[in-house]
Amino acid sequence: MKYIKKVKLDKIKLDKTNMYVAIDFDKTITATESEDSWDATGKMLGKEFEIKLSNLYKKYRPIELNYQITFEEKNKAMENWYQECMNLYYEYHLTKDKLEKSIKKSNLIFRSGAKEFLAHMNKYNIPVIILSAGIGNVIEIFLKENKCYYSNIFIISNFISFDKDGKMFEFTGELIHSLNKNMKNHIPDELQEKLNLKKNKVLIGDAIEDKKMVPEEQWDGTILVGFLNENIKNNLEKYKNSFDITLTKNDASFENLENCLNLSNIF
Repeated sequence: MKYIKKVKLDKIKLDKTNMYVAIDFDKTITATESEDSWDATGKMLGKEFEIKLSNLYKKYRPIELNYQITFEEKNKAMENWYQECMNLYYEYHLTKDKLEKSIKKSNLIFRSGAKEFLAHMNKYNIPVIILSAGIGNVIEIFLKENKCYYSNIFIISNFISFDKDGKMFEFTGELIHSLNKNMKNHIPDELQEKLNLKKNKVLIGDAIEDKKMVPEEQWDGTILVGFLNENIKNNLEKYKNSFDITLTKNDASFENLENCLNLSNIF
């Protein structure tokens, strides 16, 4: 199913020289059935680790998808979830070698048309800012392995640093979770100056909170796209009210999105 606010799309005239893309990674660039980048990080850390990580997912994921609770309540839960996940990687002694082997062993899957979409953005030199509450190392390696980590892509995420012996040293920078990811203070000045010259934006995510990747005062010049992956019956109206394009089930592909945006007319 697809739902489009035609008035908004008619108002924003996308131009390949005057736009950029802000996009989520897990369950957006990757498919609904894909593992996420947190799971992909720990494949080599043993069954006990996987069970503990899965238990945290079962505990906190329903809270993340619950739009009936307050922002404050959900925000606190997300901070706890991400910190507890990070602590597990310290506890089970993640190394750079184990991380790289884990990614090769993982079940990360591109959403239909995602690789082609990234290639199109690169071909026309359209900046793509990937904002993810996942693990940046995984995103970077996964894109490189699939030959689509292009020079127009910039990643904002939780990156793990390793010491000279390849042992996990720390998560670098501010903790990024699903409710606080945005470009503020994360973009190099040179890139930010380039983005400031772009009149229009396409924002793509799978959670309503992903709208905040672009500041609210810029939403008038932004086409907001939501891939609704889960709890479709309960959340459909909220997504339709929150996004200019909502895609569900078999329509939630990048081929379909490119058609909705009429990208063939500007390339």
